[in-house]
Amino acid sequence: MCNQAAQNQQTQMRYPQILDNIKEIRENVENAKAKYRKSDECISIMAVTKTIEPDKINFAIENGLTLLGENRVQEYLSKKDEYLPQSSVHFIGHLQTNKVKYIINDVTMIQSVDSLKLAGEIDRLAAKNGRTMDVLIEVNIGDEQSKSGVSADELTELVVQAAQLKSIHVRGLMAIPPIGADESVFARMNELFLTLKESAIEGADMDILSMGMSSDYELAIKHGSNLVRIGTKLFGARKYITEG
Repeated sequence: MCNQAAQNQQTQMRYPQILDNIKEIRENVENAKAKYRKSDECISIMAVTKTIEPDKINFAIENGLTLLGENRVQEYLSKKDEYLPQSSVHFIGHLQTNKVKYIINDVTMIQSVDSLKLAGEIDRLAAKNGRTMDVLIEVNIGDEQSKSGVSADELTELVVQAAQLKSIHVRGLMAIPPIGADESVFARMNELFLTLKESAIEGADMDILSMGMSSDYELAIKHGSNLVRIGTKLFGARKYITEG
């Protein structure tokens, strides 16, 4: 028992800054929830793992952040076998149709569906592998040319079309508001989400709004997000790499 306690303490202190960050993020999420949301609502914290080494990611998993967000297929494939088994992985980056086959059996959700072509390929490969893939439709809420995502004007049509596919399950929306965006952008995203939810589109449950990152997750929670994606605030400034 003493040896186990010492081992647990050593594990906890492997990355003290990350541990402090986890505590701060959880406190901030709970404070935002208490201020803006109902007490029985659940807000998930995702650890975004881009450029982060597996040992640090496993440390976050050991301390309760078991939901991981992967941005790049090649990087994910190089690290996935090292992750602790209790983790669950969502793909959150831009996804090319020719790379769906590499992740279809490993991730539990694809958050970045932005076209019917991509939805169709996910559906085809999910059916081929005998599974149903949960997806979110990505919205380019800031109409930024540098970002992927469907426009707000085309959103409803894509949700309706994707929801008709048999081997994907539309669970909600994902968005990356522009850096420094004012509150109206977050409010607009929540409005789109609630409108679709109220529409009760067959095959689309609309129970997840994935919005909010390290710099704006509390504002996102204020405006309806129930899944926030935290990278820099959790692991510190990241190194930038290019995927071939």
